Amino acid sequence: MPLQTEKDLSENARSLYLKGRSAIELRNYGYATSLLQAVLKEAPGFLDARKQLRAVEIAATKGKKSFLSGLSTSSLKGGSVMKKDPLAAMELAEKTLESDPTNPQANHLLKDAAKAAGYPEVAAFALETIIQANPNDTKVMHELGEHYLSMGAADKAVEIYSKVAELNPADLIAVKRSKDAAATASMKSGGWDAVADSGGKKDYRDLIRNKDEAVSLEQKNRVFKDVDMIDAQLAELYPEWETAQTVDLSRRIARLYEDRYELEVNPETLDSSIWYYDFTNNLGAGSDPAVARKLSDLQMKRLDAQLKGQEDYIAQTEEWLTSGGSEHEDADTYRQAVDDSKKALGELQQQKAELLISEAKKRVDRNPTDLNLRFEFGERLLAGGQFNEAIPELQRARQNPNSRLRAMSMLGRCFVLKGMYDMAATQFKGAASEMIAMDNVKKDTLYDLGLVYEKMSKKEDYLQCMKEIMEADYGYKDVAQRVESSY
Repeated sequence: MPLQTEKDLSENARSLYLKGRSAIELRNYGYATSLLQAVLKEAPGFLDARKQLRAVEIAATKGKKSFLSGLSTSSLKGGSVMKKDPLAAMELAEKTLESDPTNPQANHLLKDAAKAAGYPEVAAFALETIIQANPNDTKVMHELGEHYLSMGAADKAVEIYSKVAELNPADLIAVKRSKDAAATASMKSGGWDAVADSGGKKDYRDLIRNKDEAVSLEQKNRVFKDVDMIDAQLAELYPEWETAQTVDLSRRIARLYEDRYELEVNPETLDSSIWYYDFTNNLGAGSDPAVARKLSDLQMKRLDAQLKGQEDYIAQTEEWLTSGGSEHEDADTYRQAVDDSKKALGELQQQKAELLISEAKKRVDRNPTDLNLRFEFGERLLAGGQFNEAIPELQRARQNPNSRLRAMSMLGRCFVLKGMYDMAATQFKGAASEMIAMDNVKKDTLYDLGLVYEKMSKKEDYLQCMKEIMEADYGYKDVAQRVESSY
């Protein structure tokens, strides 16, 4: 049976899945587990959800084993259930994995049940989980290698058999199967098996000709990871570009400068890469999102480098001044330089905020119905001090279960900045009431709510927020001092 994706889920299952992801972000692992289990009950072939569930269970148990660890598959009644209903056996295995996610017996039950139900990818995942917890278990590795081959995943089989051979060089079976799997993978990637199975419709000479063309193309577009070779390639491309300033040539030069910067960090090289990506973007009228994104990323990289340079200079100079440099005859000049650098730093930070806002807005304009992008846009507007503009974006983002609680908290901060404390309290209180676990997110929200109550002169409500945090975390910020000073 084919695996399922989020698009294949029913409306109810998709809602549960989104709530589960939101719970994971808030580290509410118990709630996330129950939600993802409900999703898998309806969509057992949704492998991504199963992987997220296992990661949550591992995080929640922190590697500790439950009392079920020693139970065998038969004691779990999995064998008899699997014969009648493989899907029910998968659910039964998940019940044990909830408290002991790496349990070998339960994972073997999941593997067998998944095979019977027609989900070989899920079966592979169960074996992978066992190996992740026991990386020296060559017996399970052999089983996984055979399973990969049965799935037609020869490349994965090569990898697992190679690990076995590395652990035990005397394992001749693993060595042989690794070579056989590598040959299979090579034939598959090269297209030879397709020719063999074509019944004479395809010719080996066609394959060889196509391969030669592919090699030639690869060499032509190759990015050399050597400064001298990159410079040689640039020297070769410049005359072509001056004759015909095409999108392809401009992008290739931009990429070469980018690779050169990675090898030999130089601001001028980065500037050149940005210039050619900008030229490429303008030449294509912004039609290639990959080029636009690369241009934005490199501009951000340049800003970050400039910010770090200013921050390092300020820190080093101030340290020198405080450690004796203040007596130097040019100390006043250095103090003035520090002041100038702080001013430049503020301007760079403002440029970065504006660039982040600009890019977020472009993404929203391209996908106006994507509420995740709306949240990102609102978040960046708030960070840039544009809280009036952030409010409508965050209000729309509240409709998305993934960002609802964070959007409500940020809306509260917007209203605080506007001096609308009653509306801020409504947002903070609503967000806190929907948060189940007393994690850092809820503590932050309750703390903000308490500060708003304090501004509103609602002393009892203010203290109640602080006490609620203090009962869970005595050392959180200054809540202990605030509560104790009230007595």
